[in-house]
Amino acid sequence: MNTSLLYQAFRRILLSLLLMLAASVLIFAGTQLLPGDVAQSILGQGATPAALANLRTELGLNEPAVARYFHWLTGMLHGDLGHALTNGQDIADALGHRLKNTLFLAGTAAIIAVPLALFLGLLSVLYVGRWPDKLISGLTLATISVPEFLLGYIAMFLLAVRFQLFPSVSTVYDSMSLIDKLHTIALPVLVMVLVVLGHMMRMTRAAILNVLQSAYIETAELKGLRHFTIIARHALPNAIAPIANVVMLNLAYLVVGVVVVEVVFVYPGLGQYLVDHVSKRDVPVVQACGLIFAAVYIGLNMITDVIALFANPRLRHPK
Repeated sequence: MNTSLLYQAFRRILLSLLLMLAASVLIFAGTQLLPGDVAQSILGQGATPAALANLRTELGLNEPAVARYFHWLTGMLHGDLGHALTNGQDIADALGHRLKNTLFLAGTAAIIAVPLALFLGLLSVLYVGRWPDKLISGLTLATISVPEFLLGYIAMFLLAVRFQLFPSVSTVYDSMSLIDKLHTIALPVLVMVLVVLGHMMRMTRAAILNVLQSAYIETAELKGLRHFTIIARHALPNAIAPIANVVMLNLAYLVVGVVVVEVVFVYPGLGQYLVDHVSKRDVPVVQACGLIFAAVYIGLNMITDVIALFANPRLRHPK
């Protein structure tokens, strides 16, 4: 194994950990800058000054911000996410169920979107400059240009209200069968697929077209190989690094950017949980959700960087 390659991979992992630490600082600082008083929002406007002072002491709000940050970070590293201020519920237990729902929704969308994007990208390259290429590029560009919430309401109106094919509210329960769950989340999955499909398809198309301009592709053409064989066997394997990069970025978006879709379809995921507690100014819940979203996004980007390193033949086989 190339020592330089391993060193670069280790450096990517270390940088990701440092970035995660910086994200925790920003998340904690951002929640501290929120307007209003946490104790006042919990006890209400009729609370006495003595009750407010006691609650601030109980929650540790009288401690310096630096001390509260390190106390919070230490708890996070030990798996203690604390308790919600509004109902006293253990945040880790609530987040576990919500995160499972979010990953199920994002995973279902990814299973559909990634193969479909690769297929459409290959099809677009195969008919580059002709009507299939223009049609695919035009439709995917249109889906990229429309915001998620608008796509959600259009899909809800057409497929739930007008034709009544799917439910408009995507509430799932553990007791539901897999088929029932898939039927219930069909509309949010459709919206998420449309949102990421165009970006992945267009980047796949661009990466393969870039490789097709290489000298060895011209050699393969002179040997008389079919155009599809050249694309599938020679161009696509050498375009894996940029394609993997854009796929991972969109997978991260499916998890982190699912907040709007979950709110539109009232899906009981992590995004809906975050929005509910932001309105209640439940700081520990907001901090935990923000850190989980940051960890998912940074982690998937780190995996992308490592895959790109090991997929690069110049780094794997240096002269």
